[in-house]
Amino acid sequence: MKSKYLRWAAFFFALFHIYCNVFASISELWLSAIHFGGFCAICALMANESEQITRKSITYWVNVALAVTAILTSAYLILFENALYARETEYILSDYVFSIIAIGLAIEFTRRTTGWIMPILIIVSLSYILFLGRYISGVFSFPGLSLETVLYRSFFTSEGMFGLTANISSTFVFMFIIFGSFLLRSGMGDFIVDLAHSLAGRYTGGAGLVAVIGSGLMGSVSGSAVANTVSTGVITIPMMKQSGFPARFSAGVVAAASTGGALMPPIMGAGAFVLSSYTNISYLTIITASALPAVLYFLTVSYFVRIEAKRLGITPTSQGDSENISDVLARGWHFIIPLVVLVGTLIAGRTPTTSAAFAIITVIGASWLSSTPMRLPDIFDALVDGVKTMVFIALLLVAVGIFINVITTTGVGNAFSLMIAEWAQGSLLITLVLVALASLVIGMGLPVTASYIVLATLSAPVIFDLLSQSQLLTVLQEGDLPSNVAATLSLFGGDPLIALQEMPLEMKQLIRKEMLQPEQLTGMLLSAHLIIFWLSQDSNVTPPVCLASFAAAGIAGTAPMATGLTSWKVAKGLYLVPVLFAYSPLISGSWPERIEVFIWSCMGLYAMAGLLSWHLESRINLVIAGLLLLSATLLMWTPFPIYFHMVGAGILVAIVVMQNRSNKAIADPGS
Repeated sequence: MKSKYLRWAAFFFALFHIYCNVFASISELWLSAIHFGGFCAICALMANESEQITRKSITYWVNVALAVTAILTSAYLILFENALYARETEYILSDYVFSIIAIGLAIEFTRRTTGWIMPILIIVSLSYILFLGRYISGVFSFPGLSLETVLYRSFFTSEGMFGLTANISSTFVFMFIIFGSFLLRSGMGDFIVDLAHSLAGRYTGGAGLVAVIGSGLMGSVSGSAVANTVSTGVITIPMMKQSGFPARFSAGVVAAASTGGALMPPIMGAGAFVLSSYTNISYLTIITASALPAVLYFLTVSYFVRIEAKRLGITPTSQGDSENISDVLARGWHFIIPLVVLVGTLIAGRTPTTSAAFAIITVIGASWLSSTPMRLPDIFDALVDGVKTMVFIALLLVAVGIFINVITTTGVGNAFSLMIAEWAQGSLLITLVLVALASLVIGMGLPVTASYIVLATLSAPVIFDLLSQSQLLTVLQEGDLPSNVAATLSLFGGDPLIALQEMPLEMKQLIRKEMLQPEQLTGMLLSAHLIIFWLSQDSNVTPPVCLASFAAAGIAGTAPMATGLTSWKVAKGLYLVPVLFAYSPLISGSWPERIEVFIWSCMGLYAMAGLLSWHLESRINLVIAGLLLLSATLLMWTPFPIYFHMVGAGILVAIVVMQNRSNKAIADPGS
C-alpha cells in the first residue's frame, strides 16, 4: 500500500477487527459483512496504485465505484436486515439489487485475487441450484430453487457468503495473520534464517537444508506458503545457487519447503481454522496432532536436498561459515516468548482469537528485550502489512461460502461421496488414490484453502466412513448390541459386514456414535480431514496455479512451469505422509504409538526419497530400487510386527553403508 490514506484506513480496519474479536459482542453476520465490504474496498483501491492507472483513466473511477458499492452493500445488510424479517423474508426490489450486487462483487474480486477457476465454480454452482440441476439425470439431479430463495440464503443468512468460512476469516484467520505480521516486523525472519544456518549449514547440502529449516520455521509463524517463499527465498535461493545447486532445483526446494509451513504448528494457515470449525475439534488438538507429521514432511524435503547434493558432489560448508547456535539464540531468544505465550494460552483454554491477541502484545513487549524494539511506526506498519496479506484470503473465504451453500443445500456432497464409495468398492487405498487425483486436478486451478474446502465438503464423509469401518465392524461382531442397533442391522439381514456395506452413510453415522468412543471418533475424523488438508497443500506446487513455485521462480530467474514441476516432485511428502494417517496411529494413537511410527517412518521416507530420485548415496540400479521399495514397505507398514521394521531398517542401513564404501573407494583408489 502506497497511499497514506489507504494505509490509515487499513490501520483502523485492523483495529476494528481486533476490538470486535477481543472486546465487543457483535453479530457474526454483521462482522462478516463489514469484513467483506472493507476488503473489497481495499482490494479495489490497491489496484489504483498501479503505475498504469491514473486518475484520468476510466479504470481508476471504476475501482472507486466498486469500493463505494461494496461498502454500501455491507451497510444495506446491516441497516435493512430487520426490515426483511419484518416482511417474513419476502424480497423487494432493493433486496434483489443488493443481493445480486454482493454476489457479483464476490465473484469479481475473487477473480482479481485468485484467477478464473473459483468464479467459474461459483457461477456453475449457482446455475445448478437455480435451473441447471433439473436437466441432469441420476444422483446429481436437482429440481432447482427460486431466485429469491437462492439470493436470501447466499446474502442474508449465515449459510452463504457470510457463513462459516467468512466468520473464520474475520476472526481466527485475521488475528493469526496479524500475529504473524507482528513477528515478521519485529525481525523474526532474520533470526529464523540465522538459526537455520547455524543448525544445518555445515552438513551435506547445507544451503538446501538451511532453506528447508528456514521455511519450516517461518511457516510456523506466517502460515502462508507464498509469504514463506518470498521472505526466506530471497536469502536461501541465492545461497543454494552459490553452493552449487541448480537454480530450478533451488527454487523448487524453497517452494516445497514453504508449502510445508501451513503444516507446521502453531500457526497452520486459514485451512486449519476451517478444519477446526468443520469438525468441532479444538485448534489445540489439531496442532498437537500435526507436529510429528509436519516434521516428517520437512525431513522428506531434506532427504531430496541431501540426495541431490550427493548426486552433484556438493560438499558441506566449513565450520567457520556457520554461526554458533548459542550465539544466535542469545541474540534472538526473545522471539520464542510470543510462541510460548500463544501455545500456553491455548492450553489454558483461551479462544484462539484471545490467545492471538495476548501473543501480539507479547511480541511488542518481547521486542524491547532486543536492540530493535517495536515502536509506534512499527506497530502501524505491522497492522497495515497484516491487512494487505488478508486481502487475498478474506475475499476467497467469503466467496467460497456461496459454493459451499450450494453443495450443502443440493446434497451434491453426499452424492459425490457415494460415487467415490461405489468406485472404490469399500477399499480405503483406492479411495485415497481417487481423492489424491481429485486434489491434483482441483489444485491445478484453486488455491490451497479453497481446494481443502471443496475436497472436505465432497470427500471427507467417505474417508471417515472407511477409517471407522474396521473398528465398527469389530465392535458389532462382538455382540451384546443395543436394541436399536440390533434392529437396524436386522433390516439388512443381521450380518454386520453386509449391513455396513449396504446401509446409507447417515445410518452408519448414528451407529458409530452409539458403538464407538468419542475419542476414537475424534481421532478418525481428524485423520480424515488431515488427509484432505495435506493433499490440498499440493495446490501451492501444482501447475498451472502454483503460486509458491511461481514466486520462487521469480527469485531464481527460472521458468515458472518447470519450477512448478520440480517443486511438485520435491513435495511428494504431501502424498506419502497422509498414507500414515490412514493406516497407522500417527494421528489417533497414543503418544508411544505415534513416536514409534514416527521413528520407523523417518527411515522409510528416506528409502522412498532415494527410490523417487533414483539415487541414494550414489546412483541406484533395479536391484537396489527393489530393495529400497521393500525397505520402505517394511518400515512404514504399521500392521507389520517390530521385527519386520527392523529388517527394513537393516536393508536400508546396508545399502547406505555399501554405497558409501563404494564412493570412498572411487574417490581414493589407493585405500
